[in-house]
Amino acid sequence: MSALRILVPVKRVIDYAVKPRVNKAQTAVETAGVKHSMNPFDELSVEESVRIREKKRAPGGVEDICAISAGPAKAQDILRTAMAMGADRAIHVDVKEGDDLEPLAVAKLLKKAAEEQKSNLVILGKQSIDDDANQTGQMLAGLLGWPQATQASKIEFGEGDSVSVTKEVDGGVETIRAKLPMIITTDLRLNEPRYASLPNIMKAKKKKLDKKTLKDFGLENEKRLKVLKVSEPAPRQGGGKVEDVDGLISKLKELGAL
Repeated sequence: MSALRILVPVKRVIDYAVKPRVNKAQTAVETAGVKHSMNPFDELSVEESVRIREKKRAPGGVEDICAISAGPAKAQDILRTAMAMGADRAIHVDVKEGDDLEPLAVAKLLKKAAEEQKSNLVILGKQSIDDDANQTGQMLAGLLGWPQATQASKIEFGEGDSVSVTKEVDGGVETIRAKLPMIITTDLRLNEPRYASLPNIMKAKKKKLDKKTLKDFGLENEKRLKVLKVSEPAPRQGGGKVEDVDGLISKLKELGAL
């Protein structure tokens, strides 16, 4: 098996523990003054990449783990986190706040980056928790002409550049096999991401972080979609209590459920 050169895309999103609020103009979610962190599915991707190296799961070994993120200057924070977790280096592609790339634009950027970095494996989260598009990995595979395995819950390496990926499906699990180079998107249950230790956080500050722009990759932030309106879900009516089974049956009849 060839030595792995792994590209790991990561995204800065509103922390999953924060309840999102729609801005007054109803054009987007309010981001000012809100805690941000690495997209949880991307944390899985970084952790898996590091584990592949640490546990020597790939016969050819891991030559390089490179994290990449497109976003404002604050995106460098999550790149430092990725390096503190074990990534060797990082690339920050500067995109101004509020001018996020659409999935196709991200896929085009990652295609250029994978070719430039001579990557033979891209491991990325199946989706980001802000827009839940679940498109980037599939688009990237199409642009590169590489095989893809989505929503991985287990990754195993064999001989001759073969990789087996297991994912959960309705009523069971499915395992597929492909050959490098390939794209893998990650899902829950793949692993439990580590907390970066203080010594590794300090070491990450000295690791290489390249700063680039879309123009460096010959790209522009092309917009194909327009957000018409963002609104919060309608408030739900509070539930009621019943004293016994007869009361429950009466209530269900009253609501027309029986």
